[in-house]
Amino acid sequence: MWFGELSLPRATIVKEEFAERNMRFFAIYIETRNAVLAFFSEAEDKLGTLAASVPPTNGVQVHSPPSSVLLGDRNTTTARMLAEHLATKTGKIGLVSIYLKTVSETEANPVLMKLFEKVTAKHKSERSGERIRT
Repeated sequence: MWFGELSLPRATIVKEEFAERNMRFFAIYIETRNAVLAFFSEAEDKLGTLAASVPPTNGVQVHSPPSSVLLGDRNTTTARMLAEHLATKTGKIGLVSIYLKTVSETEANPVLMKLFEKVTAKHKSERSGERIRT
């Protein structure tokens, strides 16, 4: 460690599951110093449509934060919506992947929102118990 350097924690990772109507959904949430990556998938952990969003500048948000789909062409609406929500909620770059195997985007939306809230709440509770050493 260099003189005067502050020791910051490395990336935090949270995994979560959610079952509804005999279907299992998984989430992997990774937070770094400047970005949050969230992977949501049905039945197994897989990369799906990937969307990115940046947080509002200077805390001022007139419209939705800008977002783009970087990879894939399925579930683009949900991927962008969750990426925008993640960027706004964390104030960091938000990257969201959505992989749905058998469920339609419309059917999965409420389930993915519940899983999003569950994984972000779990991350917040784990972070509040974390201590930063200097």
